[in-house]
Amino acid sequence: MGVLITVLAVFAVAGLVLLALSVRNVQQYEKGVVFRFGRLLPDIRGPGLRVIRPIGDRMRKVSVQTEVLGIPPQGSITADNVTLTVDAVVYFKVIDPVKALVNVRDYPAAVSQIAQTSLRSVIGRADLDTLLSDRDHINAELKKVMDAPTEEPWGLRIERVEIKDIALPESMMRSMSKQAEAERERRARVIAADGEFEASQRLTDAAATMADTPGALQLRLLQTVVDVSAEKNSTLVMPFPVEMLRFFEHQSKATDGAPDRRVTHRIARRPAAPAGVVIPEPAVPAPAIAPALSLSGERVGSGGKRVGNRAEVARERRDNWPTRKDAEESLNG
Repeated sequence: MGVLITVLAVFAVAGLVLLALSVRNVQQYEKGVVFRFGRLLPDIRGPGLRVIRPIGDRMRKVSVQTEVLGIPPQGSITADNVTLTVDAVVYFKVIDPVKALVNVRDYPAAVSQIAQTSLRSVIGRADLDTLLSDRDHINAELKKVMDAPTEEPWGLRIERVEIKDIALPESMMRSMSKQAEAERERRARVIAADGEFEASQRLTDAAATMADTPGALQLRLLQTVVDVSAEKNSTLVMPFPVEMLRFFEHQSKATDGAPDRRVTHRIARRPAAPAGVVIPEPAVPAPAIAPALSLSGERVGSGGKRVGNRAEVARERRDNWPTRKDAEESLNG
């Protein structure tokens, strides 16, 4: 009796062990692939408790969730010969567990290598401006390049590829900042020029209106004076009429164009004498010359008047000496 109980207990324990080896729990996000003695069974086990043969069968569970794979920074050269470093992230999932297990040994590592090579090739065909301004196009092209070798042969679907960061050299960043600054300055100048053009048109219309209505110009002048005086300052600015400046300008032009009416002294020239005729020179009266005075012997003044000493002789000569006016009259006489 005891031997029977022992045998039954042994069989019970063996049955429990075999049952434990035969039952597999498959999660909702997994698929079970069974290999029997190394050969693939066609049935794919879904989620729940699944029973397999304890001897000869082996189940591999494959997750069908979307996996995120980061691509390490890759140095590359763009189409316009700019060296940069780019890193990205790849989102993919398994759509065929059999192909993912049979056709490729380690599909996450394979996807990582495919992503790195595809990233370098795509960046090498694009220029820097496209890479910076049109990332959606670059991401779509990356996804298209990676789908070809992974979806059909490996049973993987690349859902999304995103470029995370683009590291540029320091010199290139400075050049781009200068270019952006110059572009913004150009836009600012264009906008300012457009504003000046529109303002000039409005001012032209306003000037035409004020020219038709002289009272409007006076009212505008008074309004400007009021605006200036409202600032609580001690300086009052009054505009100078342009018409007055134009009046002075016309007067200056008229003065510059008038003939010179100043009296000028002209010297009359003597007409040329005919051949063989001698014209005598006009007689020029001799200037009045003071009589010669003897400096020796008897001292005599002008007019034969006798003078006593030297002082009286000098005084008498000074009083009777002809002036410059008398000399000119005698010359012109």
